[in-house]
Amino acid sequence: MTTLTLAIVIVFIIGYFFIAIESLTKVNKAAIALLMFVACWTLFMVNPSMYLPDAIGDQIGNVVGGTIEHHLGSTATTLFFLMGAMTIVELVDQNGGFNFVRDWVKTRHKKLLLWRVAFLTFFLSAILDNLTTSIVMIMILRKLIPDQTDRFKYAALVVIAANSGGAFSPIGDVTTIMLWNKGVITAAGVIMEIFLPSLVSMVVPAYIISLSLKGTMDISEIRKENTDVEDLTDGQRKAVFYLGVGGLIFVPIFKTITHLPPFVGILLVLGILWTVTEVFYSKLPETNVNKKGTMKRVTNMLTRIDMSTILFFLGILMAVACLETIGVLTQLGQGLNVAFNGNHYLVTGIIGVLSSIVDNVPLVAGCMGMYPVEAAGDMAVDGIFWQLLAYCAGVGGSMLIIGSAAGVVVMGLEKISFGWYMKHVSWIALVGYLAGILCYWVERTLFF
Repeated sequence: MTTLTLAIVIVFIIGYFFIAIESLTKVNKAAIALLMFVACWTLFMVNPSMYLPDAIGDQIGNVVGGTIEHHLGSTATTLFFLMGAMTIVELVDQNGGFNFVRDWVKTRHKKLLLWRVAFLTFFLSAILDNLTTSIVMIMILRKLIPDQTDRFKYAALVVIAANSGGAFSPIGDVTTIMLWNKGVITAAGVIMEIFLPSLVSMVVPAYIISLSLKGTMDISEIRKENTDVEDLTDGQRKAVFYLGVGGLIFVPIFKTITHLPPFVGILLVLGILWTVTEVFYSKLPETNVNKKGTMKRVTNMLTRIDMSTILFFLGILMAVACLETIGVLTQLGQGLNVAFNGNHYLVTGIIGVLSSIVDNVPLVAGCMGMYPVEAAGDMAVDGIFWQLLAYCAGVGGSMLIIGSAAGVVVMGLEKISFGWYMKHVSWIALVGYLAGILCYWVERTLFF
């Protein structure tokens, strides 16, 4: 590793450290992430030809600019997807659309609520995706659990359940989508063999967290809220719910049909839902529109998007893109393969742990470019390596709250600190992660 490469890695580690101690420094993690992004790429420009051979002479600006724009493009698709999904979920929630789901999971018993939230999140994540599902569930939890300490525990379980649910579905997580599109796993194969390990990785942490929950909750305020007069009729609220949630379910179908990026489908759903709600509110009496309707329209909700979360995503993903460009992630993967003598359980297990520290997308991308697909054996389509990679990269992100898109969005919405999650939840997520790997080993040994 050259001095320049080492300097970039050190800057990333220092930035990551300050993100981790945000609760102590009181400096917003988005600010640190942006500084880390700029610092890494500024150091990169000291000698860009070391990493991009074409970046010499007059071509430096064009080549480096093109590289950054390439990474920015892929990052922007995530950001637009996030903004669109957050707006859709907020719109459905503000207009009473989630009342039906909330009423289904609602219960006075804390442990029963935990299990209902866990399984609903797990299966919704497989159908939608872990990011969108996390936003939906946090919106519901805010209405069900007034106590912030308890809600943190439920929110942490949402992160774990969302990542576990996304790991066994070909459309549930961006990494499984990548592996599926690459052709190294099949939809039937990953669902059949990864479902049980993913379920175990959710159930074990849910059980551990449930031990800290006792007694019942006062839901009188929820009942009182249900009796409040709504601007929209019951039929209109149901229409908003079905258009919003149904539209989110439609996004992967839209991608399959059109081959357009997922954020295009999200924007389509947002556009339709925006138009429909505008029509609904245009027919309300003027007094209603002035009092409440304006607050529940998309134009107002767009001003309430958590831009600090969006900018944090931008900073962290672009900083990781720099590490990818200088080849550090690929070198790391190759070093793991040599160090563990090709033991797929250890290699993918370590990759899963690393995916909680850095973004799992470049890690999986590096693995796909580093390891060839073989005609038979563990590296074949639906082989042990590729299926374990899908599981570990997806579930491993739960070990740190910034290790997954679901964790980052929950962190932003609920203001959960990195330190709180690491102290109270990380070890629980690790136990579930290892239990799932053990389950996969038993499954492979006995049945496949």
